[in-house]
Amino acid sequence: MQRIVKVTRRGQTTIPYELRVKHGIEEGDEILIEEGEGGLVIKIIPRLEKLAGVDTKYGMVEEVKREVEKLREDY
Repeated sequence: MQRIVKVTRRGQTTIPYELRVKHGIEEGDEILIEEGEGGLVIKIIPRLEKLAGVDTKYGMVEEVKREVEKLREDY
């Protein structure tokens, strides 16, 4: 999806509603803007609260704790 947006006098712009919804961008979220080869690249910096549970596919909390304790003992 491509959209043309305007930049204000103060350098501000608005991310179109459809893109904010699609990518889960909410008020107060932070984004990273960096220079890429073809221009600017915008990346979403996820909030810590949104990351809760992202690693559950790797095991249950208790399993991970046991593994960490085992690694500590071996170390």
